[in-house]
Amino acid sequence: MKLTLFTDYSMRVLLYLAARPDHLCSIAEVAMAYRISQNHLMKVVNDLARSGYIESVRGRGGGIRLGKAPEEINIGKLVRHTEGGFDLVDCASCVIAPACSLTGVLKEALCAFLAVLDRYSLADLMDKRRDMGLLLAGTASSQRPADDVRA
Repeated sequence: MKLTLFTDYSMRVLLYLAARPDHLCSIAEVAMAYRISQNHLMKVVNDLARSGYIESVRGRGGGIRLGKAPEEINIGKLVRHTEGGFDLVDCASCVIAPACSLTGVLKEALCAFLAVLDRYSLADLMDKRRDMGLLLAGTASSQRPADDVRA
């Protein structure tokens, strides 16, 4: 199973903001830290703001920050939100679908995958917050954002 870039970038934004709880961050700053496209991040940030995961402060001196405490952001719920669907295979047009057990096995595997993610919050992923902050600060100071760079 592979998660989309949208989910990947959503997690990166939340991790970045969680590492800076007392700081309003810019999309450019996040893009620079991860060396990813600012244009892609704008879509992600817009969705996270509409969903309440982050707050967007407009105007001079504005930026983005977490909209909830890290303990309140469940990773499983976030992944369900950011992924369009979890159809691992398309069995609808398969001739053996009525006699095949693959669909049930894959559904069980998906439930197990999501059950693990459901056990964690953003706070759980931040147990090395200081190290993460230092790593992100180092990349942000040595890189410029590029609109055409992909992770």
